[in-house]
Amino acid sequence: MARADLRVINARVVTPSGTIFGGVGVADGEIAAVGVDASLPDADREIDAEGNYLVPGFIDPHVHWGLSRYEYDYHEGLEHDFETETRGAVHGGVTCVVNFLLQPEPYLPDMDFFKRAGEENSYVDFAYHAIVHQEHHIEEIEELAEEGVRSFKTFFNWYKYASPELGIDHFDAGDVYRVLDKVSRINDGVVMFHAENEDLAQVRREELQEEGRNDLEAWGESSPNVGEAMQIEQIARLTEYTDSRAYIVHMSTGEGVDTVERFREKGIDIRAETLPAFLGHTNAETELGTWGKISPPIRGERSRKRLWEGLRTGVIEYVGTDHCPHKIEFKEKGEGKHGDIWEAIPGDNNGVEYLLPVMMHEGVNRNRLPIERVVEVCSTNNAKRWGLYPRKGAIAEGSDADMAIVDLEKSAVVDDDFYHTMEPGYSTFHGDELTGLPTHTIVAGEVVVEDGELQVDPGGRNYLPRYESGVPTR
Repeated sequence: MARADLRVINARVVTPSGTIFGGVGVADGEIAAVGVDASLPDADREIDAEGNYLVPGFIDPHVHWGLSRYEYDYHEGLEHDFETETRGAVHGGVTCVVNFLLQPEPYLPDMDFFKRAGEENSYVDFAYHAIVHQEHHIEEIEELAEEGVRSFKTFFNWYKYASPELGIDHFDAGDVYRVLDKVSRINDGVVMFHAENEDLAQVRREELQEEGRNDLEAWGESSPNVGEAMQIEQIARLTEYTDSRAYIVHMSTGEGVDTVERFREKGIDIRAETLPAFLGHTNAETELGTWGKISPPIRGERSRKRLWEGLRTGVIEYVGTDHCPHKIEFKEKGEGKHGDIWEAIPGDNNGVEYLLPVMMHEGVNRNRLPIERVVEVCSTNNAKRWGLYPRKGAIAEGSDADMAIVDLEKSAVVDDDFYHTMEPGYSTFHGDELTGLPTHTIVAGEVVVEDGELQVDPGGRNYLPRYESGVPTR
């Protein structure tokens, strides 16, 4: 067997067919061999995993690079965030992201820039979704698909009143019908939905503010659980009507799980994602303050338990982070962590770096999910849904050598020293101790982080267009 560039030995390797004790050999950025240590080729470098798990690098399907500089220029912010936030990604064992394009202008004229912004500044390979919130965005759908963008997010009856500074326009049922109908004709096309009902939420906000409420639970009550279920119900029926494919981003409620399960049992192609913030927190945690303000909100304990159950049973198949790299002054509107909950900007920061540690800590180490299921919902399924599998999302011969070694006993407190993203770091997990951390992150066969130390410079990564074959070309 030809000599390899790298081999990892003495590992518990999580592969598509099960977990084995052994390792992998890597050549030219790809996995060349998987098996027991004795079967692996000699290599220029060897890493002893010391009995820890070797997993495919996590894929975050839900990040918002470009938000750090809303007060400036979106393009400048995109370049900035690709460097700072993917630096955090590799420290956290995330080796690929799918970022949402968001601007009021048409996307097609800027596609070369969008590709170049990542290729020159990212530490990981990347793909794109497009947020469709203007009439001209609907008109671009077919051509965006030709550019390898085959997933399109809409805000169905949301952002009608809230957060106008985000520059997002909402869609009504007619707009959603047109998007679903167009995307139904695109091979592997998916329409993604933010599922909240702002007509209901606007009235509840006014009532709660009149009561003088200014707490995290009030933010949750302002967009009640029933609002998410109502929107998912409409989305599922429109998806059935158009014979299309729908994906609920950041599902937060037990009622949402119930609704998705009911329509999935009818054979409708509606899938769901949830967030670590919803799996690790409830809205009773008042110390989160404005840092805990997310749209949709963090919910109560019943919903948290039902989300974990949905992951176990397969109703929820994907985990992303909704990582929004807002500057802290912008997030807090200058009023501090415990300022005005109504004026603060929604969105969690630094999710891409805490994704793997939270899922190991809350999922594996607390016996909610086996590590194989965590790998499915955080890597393999994300690769499959977004047309990246088997190049990404698997430890298998021929796949990209994107991997992380995970020590389930290694702990860290999420404090200022934990973060490697845009400064100052903050998140819903700030102050928590997490157990189950990566010791090494490998991207395209290159060790990019070892024992917490960054080994490489940014850039030289790949835009991953998703074409009809469903597998991005090298």
